[in-house]
Amino acid sequence: MDINRYKPSYGVSHTHMTKISDFSTEELFELLYASKVMKAKFIAKEDCRILKGVTIAFLFSDTSLRTRSALEIGIRQLGGASIDLPYSESDMRAGENIQDIVNVISRYGVGALITRGTPQKELDTFCAVSELPVINTFNEYGAPLQTIGDLFTIWEKARKLEGVKLAYVGKCTSNAISLITGAVKCGLEVSVSCPEEFSIPKAALDNARQYGKINVCLNPAEGVKGADFVYTDNYEYHLNLSEKEKSILLPYQVNKTLLSYCSPDVKFMHALPARRDVEVTAEIIDGNKSITLLQAENKLHTVKAVLALLCK
Repeated sequence: MDINRYKPSYGVSHTHMTKISDFSTEELFELLYASKVMKAKFIAKEDCRILKGVTIAFLFSDTSLRTRSALEIGIRQLGGASIDLPYSESDMRAGENIQDIVNVISRYGVGALITRGTPQKELDTFCAVSELPVINTFNEYGAPLQTIGDLFTIWEKARKLEGVKLAYVGKCTSNAISLITGAVKCGLEVSVSCPEEFSIPKAALDNARQYGKINVCLNPAEGVKGADFVYTDNYEYHLNLSEKEKSILLPYQVNKTLLSYCSPDVKFMHALPARRDVEVTAEIIDGNKSITLLQAENKLHTVKAVLALLCK
């Protein structure tokens, strides 16, 4: 399906966003078009306070910088307010009830619950009892907001999605899982090059392959051949790799040599934070092929688009 021929209605049927795989191609297009509108309004400095009087609650058990900033700033730009909910595993063990949490905060005028680091099983419980939209920013199943922002960035740069080649290289992360799934749903040609020790989980790969072809190979030069966009992620986010693990990943570093196998106009992508000269050389991430700052910028517009469509 060609996104440029799609006629958006600016609506989705889902109340919650916890996994990209829950959303159809059409719904992903709706979110991308809404992101485009939000960015245009931002550039034009148009008043867009559609969340006036609405409070959005955060339940974060993991640290965040860009996502947190984009959420708080985006909510303010939409006229809303945000609040942190105290999160404690000891509270849960002491008998705190998820249904009570969501039912009570809904009576406080909260318009949505945004989570980070909450396991999918627990999120599913939230969604089963919550009339409020539940939006997952990151867990073991992926990073839906990041994926929508990345796809919007690719569309903005390539001016299309169908037939665009996206190559993911290096250590597979949960971010990669949602990115690969969303990309193939939107018609991109997807290639994944990861060492066996850090490959995408079979269940996640099988799920993504329901929506299109995904080429998986061990050789990164083969994987990025002819790629329009090359994407990698932080190898050591919240953990430390051994020297042996680092040596396994070294051939997958995105550098000038690897990008020579790509399309001449290839663009480099990274969700940030990045470790320069580890998964990518400073020359590439800070060079003219990098669109990482555009990705980070577009997260703001994606956040507002998701809130606009889910917080009805």
